Amino acid sequence: MVAFITIAGLGLFVSILGIINMTGNISSLHWYHRQRVTEENIKPFGKLIGLGTLIIGVAIIIFGALLLVFEHTQNDAFVIIGALELLVGIAVGMVISFYAMKKYNNGIF
Repeated sequence: MVAFITIAGLGLFVSILGIINMTGNISSLHWYHRQRVTEENIKPFGKLIGLGTLIIGVAIIIFGALLLVFEHTQNDAFVIIGALELLVGIAVGMVISFYAMKKYNNGIF
């Protein structure tokens, strides 16, 4: 139960950051990324970065929930499914975020 609360709390935190970014508030991003985005592109950039971050946060929460189910059932399939779901969620979220950086920053660095 402690693992679920910890993981779900982390997922909730990351999801909230994503929602904040989606509103156009990109202050949680590295200064380098904020500096290179033009004023008119802050909203669309924030929406894409926020979407990627939100996907990662939700994937973390789902992983935590599957670990909780595993604790009660002791069925290893829940851990395997959760790990795969987490990897896919992180990959999709990062691809969306890198796309936004490439499009609105002219690069990820």
